[in-house]
Amino acid sequence: SLHPSQRVSPANNVTLRCHLPRLAAWVLLYQERGWSYNKGKEKEQNAAEFFFVSTKREHAGRYRCQYQVSWSVGASEKSDPVELVLTDHSYSPPSISIHPEQCVEMGTNITIRCWNKDYGAAFLLHKDGSSDPIKHQDSSGGGAANFTLLAVTPADSGTYRCSYRPWHYAFMSSPLGDSVMLEVTPTPAHPGAAVESHRNMVVAVAGGCAVAFVFIPLLIIFFLLTTRKCQRLRDKRHGAPPRRPEAVQLQAPCSDSDYLTYVELQAEPPTTRSPAPPADPQPPTIYADVRTGGPH
Repeated sequence: SLHPSQRVSPANNVTLRCHLPRLAAWVLLYQERGWSYNKGKEKEQNAAEFFFVSTKREHAGRYRCQYQVSWSVGASEKSDPVELVLTDHSYSPPSISIHPEQCVEMGTNITIRCWNKDYGAAFLLHKDGSSDPIKHQDSSGGGAANFTLLAVTPADSGTYRCSYRPWHYAFMSSPLGDSVMLEVTPTPAHPGAAVESHRNMVVAVAGGCAVAFVFIPLLIIFFLLTTRKCQRLRDKRHGAPPRRPEAVQLQAPCSDSDYLTYVELQAEPPTTRSPAPPADPQPPTIYADVRTGGPH
């Protein structure tokens, strides 16, 4: 890794750090198509740092690390490369534009155009907050490049700039040019969506009211019919003709029968309910047997 990793100007100090997967006694640093440098320590280490003091044009390039546990063991594979790119302020900064506009709705396709004075170069698109360029493109002719962002989202919002690298100096870069701001806003709801939602709500409420208007009267009618039927059964049960009680005859001994009067009385069993009056009340029947031959 490089510190700083981007926008290194000539005469600046740079640190290149090799991170090792295991302890090693020797670490080697290679510059592609250039020189190599090895660094060893008396004790094993899991990282090694190489310093560039007052960097020069010849320091620019692509670097890889390699390590070796001991001289008796072979060296490891070389690491992935890192690039040391120097910013040359003798190059004029590129220009930039954005289409269709800086403030767009989500899902819009955006084109960012970068151009210079036709040096013949590779253009790089930078976004603030990202350490590395987010896009790279060779010039399409005329010293310009078009970067397309498809179906942008709010995550694409930010500040963008361009730089370029002349073809004959691949590890030399122009300064960053002017910036453009991209703001992506969420797509607003369709104007008819609210109307449609309101219409659906009105239909649902109206349907519920219609069901209620039909169901409630039916429920009331059912309740009234049930109540009337129960009342009829109750009236019929209470209005049944009462059972006539049996007559009770009182009779004296035969020896005294000549001087007794016989009376037939109605016996009424006790009840907790007031009996309904008979339709045709009958007068009490009195039987009398009067003899005139005996003493008074």
